[in-house]
Amino acid sequence: MRDEQRGEGKGQSAKSIGQKASAASLLFALRPLLFALSRSYNFSLTPMRKKILTRDELLIERRALRDAGTKLVFTNGVFDILHVGHVRYLRLAQTLGDALVVAVNSDSSVRELKGDPRPLMNENDRAEILAALEFVDYVTIFDDISPRSLIAELLPDVLVKGGDYALAQIHGREEVEAAGGHVVSLPFVEGASTSRIIELMKSGQ
Repeated sequence: MRDEQRGEGKGQSAKSIGQKASAASLLFALRPLLFALSRSYNFSLTPMRKKILTRDELLIERRALRDAGTKLVFTNGVFDILHVGHVRYLRLAQTLGDALVVAVNSDSSVRELKGDPRPLMNENDRAEILAALEFVDYVTIFDDISPRSLIAELLPDVLVKGGDYALAQIHGREEVEAAGGHVVSLPFVEGASTSRIIELMKSGQ
């Protein structure tokens, strides 16, 4: 009887050790998930990043939008320091159609356009910030100085630029209008500009 009890005790002890080992293994396996849960804000980045498309992905999405009869609005820019002028401009642009795509200049094209030390924020950060805006549906990064070739491929229903551009100066206007689309120049907010913000920062004001 005692031998049997000793056997049962050893069995229970081994079982207990096995359970503890399994629990430890499970806990170790769950460490990445537990860490992510402790940083729950990371999950909110997923919907934003889904908005950021490569050129090819955007062209595929464009075909689907066209088939669905969705009116696509396109605009582009550097968006180095997002300010109230950008936000109001993009919000107004979105009201001109059903979906808004924002094309962001790549870091190399910004350096060519603006010179050093621009951009202040890298292309991925700029794209993610724009994607966080609820009225922006898609963001893509383009590497050319001009967005003309992208616009010619995408052929949005509405092409929008800021008010400092005359209609004749807007790249892609001819292609969009030839396809039956519209080109719109929207006003900027007076005094709101990235260059002005940078100058104020330099002067310490």
